Amino acid sequence: HAAAAAFAVLAIATSTVQATDLDLARANRAQLEQLRGIGPPLAEAILAERAVRPFADWPDLIARVKGIRESKARQLSAQGLRIYGKPYTP
Repeated sequence: HAAAAAFAVLAIATSTVQATDLDLARANRAQLEQLRGIGPPLAEAILAERAVRPFADWPDLIARVKGIRESKARQLSAQGLRIYGKPYTP
């Protein structure tokens, strides 16, 4: 029973890490839309710009996607969105 309990705790911890760390380079529409502040139009804008070329960093995302400014970048970063593993830092 102890092994099963330990496995359950590990599975929960692992799923939590995956849910809170989302890299913009690999995020799909559904994952983006799960973030508070990103609806279908903004998710589409992000994916369209990423298709043109990958985002270099947070300032690049802010410059290229209308609707994402510093306050939105802070909000998304606080929810676990990352660009090349890095959180938003003003």
